[in-house]
Amino acid sequence: MPTMDLRSRISAATKQAMKDKDAARLSTLRLINAAIKDRDIAVRVDGNEVGVDDGEILAILGKMSRQRQESAKTYEEAGRLDLAERETSEIGVIEEFLPRQLDDEEVDAAISDAIAELSANSIRDMGRVMAVLKSKYTGQMDFGAVGPKVKDRLSS
Repeated sequence: MPTMDLRSRISAATKQAMKDKDAARLSTLRLINAAIKDRDIAVRVDGNEVGVDDGEILAILGKMSRQRQESAKTYEEAGRLDLAERETSEIGVIEEFLPRQLDDEEVDAAISDAIAELSANSIRDMGRVMAVLKSKYTGQMDFGAVGPKVKDRLSS
């Protein structure tokens, strides 16, 4: 069976949530679709008629997940567990469409591979190393956390 692209999977999940009358899930899926449409419109202005590809959709989903993790943490600290729980349930729906996150050892190995692939040896190569990692692992690692690790490796 051929794998569906992300856009099709999200669309199918949206239709299923409507059939199931699952309001919370449907709400999150509609937020995902709206974010993708916003990005589609932005790239069409730049002359790209196709819209965003799976890689960009993964980046959108990753960003949405991180935003909700931050919000959930803020709500928990403020004692608003009801709102934190809602954010957490939205994260669950969003992460269904994200690939499995790499663990720390896998992230370290990916960084080592990228550095070796580029023969990177100084902090000036950091942008190139990050570009390689983003091209191969979008949606599978938190680049905000990976950046400092790459910087440490290249400056030592």
